[in-house]
Amino acid sequence: MPSRLRSALSAVLIVLACLLTPCGTLAAWAYGLSDTGRYVAAMAPLAADPDVRDAVADTVGDGVMNEVGAGPMRTTVRLYVQDAARSFTRTEAFRAGWDAANRAVHAAVLRALRDEGAAGHPVTVDLAPVTARVRNRLVQDNVPMARRIPVRHTEVTVLPAHEVDRLRKGYHVLDVAAFWLPLAAVVFAVAGIALAACRRRALTATGLGTAVGGVLLGLAVLVGRRLTLAELPGAVDGPAAGAVYDALTATLRTASWLLVGLGLTVAALSWLTGRYGHLLRRRRPPADPAVDPAPSRSTRARL
Repeated sequence: MPSRLRSALSAVLIVLACLLTPCGTLAAWAYGLSDTGRYVAAMAPLAADPDVRDAVADTVGDGVMNEVGAGPMRTTVRLYVQDAARSFTRTEAFRAGWDAANRAVHAAVLRALRDEGAAGHPVTVDLAPVTARVRNRLVQDNVPMARRIPVRHTEVTVLPAHEVDRLRKGYHVLDVAAFWLPLAAVVFAVAGIALAACRRRALTATGLGTAVGGVLLGLAVLVGRRLTLAELPGAVDGPAAGAVYDALTATLRTASWLLVGLGLTVAALSWLTGRYGHLLRRRRPPADPAVDPAPSRSTRARL
């Protein structure tokens, strides 16, 4: 193969590898959220987040007040309900209910995304198991009247039918992309370096391209956060939604920094080896002429 053609093909493969690296990382991260255990573990710390607790307390308080209705003592009752809801969000029972609710919602959404027969149906969650778990926790904490809390089967719609059908298509794409994009990035990088006329320069370019891809991935996370929060309806609490976004993208931000660090390290080592490698070779001690090397084949024949 001509040298120019090899260099051009090597450059194309390296560019493709650098482009696919952040895309493959993003796809692998998104598909990794389909693991219920990882999702619940990522969301668990939010039970102690002040913004999330306040948002939950306000939602619970509004729901209770809607059931109470109007009356002369409405303002007093609202203050009492909101204070009780905020106090509840600081208990172990709330943390247990938070984990149970996230697990139930995630499992329901995942079943809908994987089941083609669920097309055209919304995703609903029965809150009875969550209520039962909260009640049991309150009973263990010796809260008065906790045993009398009713456990009712209440279906709550998590996703409407049209959103489920749209997300199902994206989930199937991620199922394929999460495996093939990272694999293609590695194959293209190895092939590009192998075909290069100067492999050291190709390795340096691959490292720099990987670092740039990590930077772009980190910027994409920041831009995605702003766009996500800007498109939220007014009824959704912005700081709480931001905390949820940060919790879900924590591993993605870490991955972007790893790409930057790995790429810069590879590029620096490759550059230093090319620049100062000859100095290291010159400093190697010369062979001692007084030491007789292994006898040659002709000498062994005379012997």
